Amino acid sequence: MDIRKVISQMTLEEKCSLLSGSDFWHTKAVERLGIPAVMVSDGPHGLRKQDTSGDHLGINDSIKAVCFPAGCASTASFDRELVYEVGEDIGDSCQHEELAVNLGPAINIKRSPLCGRNFEYLSEDPYLAGEMAASLVRGVQSRNVGVSVKHYLANNQEHRRMSSSSNIDERTLREIYLAPFEKVVKDAKPWTVMCSYNRINGVLASENKRYLTDILRGEWGFDGYVMSDWGAVSDRVKGVEAGLDLEMPSSGGVNDRRVLEAVRSGKLDEKYVDLAVERILTVSERYLMNAKPDTVWDKEAQHEAARVAAGKSAVLLKNDDGILPVRKGQKLAVIGQFARTPRFQGGGSSHINCFRVTSLWDEWKDRGDVIWADGYDLKTEEPDEALLAEAEKAAAGADVVIIMAGLPDSFESEGYDRTHMRMPRNQEVLISRVAKVNPAAVVVLHNGSPVEMPWIGEVKGVLEMYLGGQAVGGATADLLTGAVNPSGRLPESFPLRLEDTPCYLNYGGEGNQVNYTEGVFVGYRYYDKKKMDVLFPFGYGLSYTSFAYSGLTADREKMKDTETLTVTVDVQNTGKVPGAEVVQLYVADPESSVFRPVRELKGFDKVYLQPGEKKTVTFTLDKRAFAYWNTDIDNWYVESGDFLIQIGTSSRDIVLEKKVCVESTDKVPQKFDINSIMLDILKSEKAMQVMAPILQQMKEGMFGGQDPESADSAVTDDMAQAMIKYMPLHGLLTFGGGQITWEMLEQMCQAMSD
Repeated sequence: MDIRKVISQMTLEEKCSLLSGSDFWHTKAVERLGIPAVMVSDGPHGLRKQDTSGDHLGINDSIKAVCFPAGCASTASFDRELVYEVGEDIGDSCQHEELAVNLGPAINIKRSPLCGRNFEYLSEDPYLAGEMAASLVRGVQSRNVGVSVKHYLANNQEHRRMSSSSNIDERTLREIYLAPFEKVVKDAKPWTVMCSYNRINGVLASENKRYLTDILRGEWGFDGYVMSDWGAVSDRVKGVEAGLDLEMPSSGGVNDRRVLEAVRSGKLDEKYVDLAVERILTVSERYLMNAKPDTVWDKEAQHEAARVAAGKSAVLLKNDDGILPVRKGQKLAVIGQFARTPRFQGGGSSHINCFRVTSLWDEWKDRGDVIWADGYDLKTEEPDEALLAEAEKAAAGADVVIIMAGLPDSFESEGYDRTHMRMPRNQEVLISRVAKVNPAAVVVLHNGSPVEMPWIGEVKGVLEMYLGGQAVGGATADLLTGAVNPSGRLPESFPLRLEDTPCYLNYGGEGNQVNYTEGVFVGYRYYDKKKMDVLFPFGYGLSYTSFAYSGLTADREKMKDTETLTVTVDVQNTGKVPGAEVVQLYVADPESSVFRPVRELKGFDKVYLQPGEKKTVTFTLDKRAFAYWNTDIDNWYVESGDFLIQIGTSSRDIVLEKKVCVESTDKVPQKFDINSIMLDILKSEKAMQVMAPILQQMKEGMFGGQDPESADSAVTDDMAQAMIKYMPLHGLLTFGGGQITWEMLEQMCQAMSD
């Protein structure tokens, strides 16, 4: 199809009509010109295609599909190849069901553990979120099905999500909240991007030209179309001009007419309508030219793939005395309703109608060496003495007790935030009571975000399954028995308590204003900077084997920021069973003129090793690995100096370190005025050449000829130096002995500035 030619044949009414959906899930058709409608549908960890009327929140039934591990779990795999393969499977299901776009992945930063959609989101770290999302996007789109990366931008809470303003400074936006989207757009080329409900610094995302056009398209080169989140449109005319192409769902023609009238009245240039139509049709044509409705959707094979993915994503948090894996001949007690009805996905628009769900009960119900007990009721938080007594009895006769626990559906979902980090009270009581009867207890967690663990010291093992998808029961059995060696790592910090979180004092905001006052110090960046104890640090995870690191090398000791650095490190499996290690590379700037985290993740790789096997892992670091966003030049900037290349098993456990000197090739212009202080002036070689003859005169003028070094002086030399450092340039008028004029100050400022 010659899209521009077709657009030229459209009436204005037809063009405006294409800027919104025809219903909940379809774009509009223009039959006289041979333009068909295409369908979009929810993801991101499977396919939620409704076969009746749409509702977006999952109230009406959708077709039977496969639920892979949610984003909280799959990101814990730290395995790019794994999520790429999951993307391929999702793409196949979309092709089979004739879907042009799968809505996801959701890559907003986990600012607080309370966010109701954290189970969908990937990480507190922008580098990890961007890398994993890019792999998933490539996987889906390799099947010629588009994605809609969401929710752009700064949608980090559900509370007042349709009205609140995320107020964030530019450096924080660039380094934390924009970075994952930038990575995906530049490297994975998503077909579409979905704007969020909220405002960014006062302007609705759906009307925000700075982010939809200037940055997304102008800076990053995005060439697809932007669609709204469902119901995110306020002023449709402003949205079209800002770069919002497709409104979803249908507005019943109301907003189409508003756009039409705005063009006719001259309020809106028709070129914006033409551009939006061209983008929408280009993406639809990309799918239609490659549509393969005869694609095989092998749900059974995908179910097994979901089991593998869940096994590779689980994080072993505690394993005292090697209580796991359980051994043949041991008598087991499995306690908790999640054993029979596991929680494996979140609520809301991503909720998938699974064709099959495998629980631990399904896997082990025929084993004669397992005793079962419910332990708690998922419909209430109150402890039940009868259920507790039954659990204690089961635990007393077991060699190992497996307690299946976590957060029920009602605790975390799209649409509202959590109010605390606790698990249901009846589960906490159960864990403590059972552990007193039998301390050989292991807690298996089903949750979409961190929980407080007041019972952590009472049990010997903790296995974090997150929300592991429909095959989570099989994956849990594989992990508990050692058929699969846990290899996941935490993509977020687990704080000891809610009050420790960086945004505790302002999360949720006041009214519609949410101030991100913690700045770049999100997650481990905050905890590590404060040297604060955490329950489990970012990147943490145990294995049934052990690993050793050696041979950290860098291909140069000094480099310019225009060059790249190649880093290699050896990792060896020093244990007795096969396993996978996540090699994490952090970069630290030990001395900086701006506030920076202690270290930041800038590389990772997952390495599978047989016992005794050693492999070399290679990383390539460019300017961005060392840079921060400098608002003076409105760009990424590397401050010349020494940086540390650190290899760690978490953000808190650095095992190898190497120093490299990086020289900046960028110059930050120096601008001085009469209010500039001497401390800043003295740092500039150019300014010092101008100021040197005047400094002594200024010192004498300030202290009236008194010698600060004399024994009876009221002003010591240290005091004098400090007072001069913080003196603004206009102080020369006061302390210059009358020899400095205003005109002279202005000339000095001009001479010192770049």
